[in-house]
Amino acid sequence: MRLRLDLSYDGSAFHGWAIQPGLRTVQGELEAAIATVLRLDARAALTVAGRTDTGVHARGQVAHVDLDDVDPAVLARRLRRLLPTDVVVRSVSAAPEGFNARFSALERRYVYRFCDGVPDPLTRNAVVATARPLDVAAMNAAADHLLGEHDFASFCRRREGATTIRTLRELSSVRVGGIIEITVRADAFCHSMVRSLMGALVAVGEGRCEPRWAGEIVAAQARDPRITVMPAHGLTLEEVIYPPDHLVAVRAEEARRRRDEP
Repeated sequence: MRLRLDLSYDGSAFHGWAIQPGLRTVQGELEAAIATVLRLDARAALTVAGRTDTGVHARGQVAHVDLDDVDPAVLARRLRRLLPTDVVVRSVSAAPEGFNARFSALERRYVYRFCDGVPDPLTRNAVVATARPLDVAAMNAAADHLLGEHDFASFCRRREGATTIRTLRELSSVRVGGIIEITVRADAFCHSMVRSLMGALVAVGEGRCEPRWAGEIVAAQARDPRITVMPAHGLTLEEVIYPPDHLVAVRAEEARRRRDEP
């Protein structure tokens, strides 16, 4: 039986999602808790929608796990009692046929939060302070050059055999009180892509680069030393979007096809 887990976590004290020997990770905590609750001899492996890096938070993370003879509601309740307070399983449900938390996803939505004024100490673990005021209009003008399907090699750490072609569907900045919230949506993201995009927008927002520079960078398809990979703690995975249940298997098959040209 395949189960879908919807979960949230404060990434401050985790070394990312994926299990690493000797380090505290979200996957490690969850798999250990499931094994304890169900008295399993071995950990049940979780597949996640987005493998967040060290310090990155999640409000709308999704994972799946294959288990036998489990009441989803009971499992969710027992996990919430057992898990530490910085990770919460919000719900467990029976997954539709062919569902894959990673490959069935249509898109992921992240929000990065900056403060360019007096920082609030109560949000220090989820908001990044900038040294200079940010021009939100200029940042949105820069974002226009990045939307659509491109090879985002300029904004990614390359991995052997992995494509860097992605479809960026939204990159929008808005000021909410003293916080600048930048929403970014794409079908998928490569390693460090979101935080590199944030670095480019900050360079424009602080007036160090013109908005059109963002388009020049993506066209170059090579890392630029002027792009700073912004700190992890400002980033939150807010939502993972899936198609209707009868299309999750089709989407999973589509997502497994490697794209070599934008």
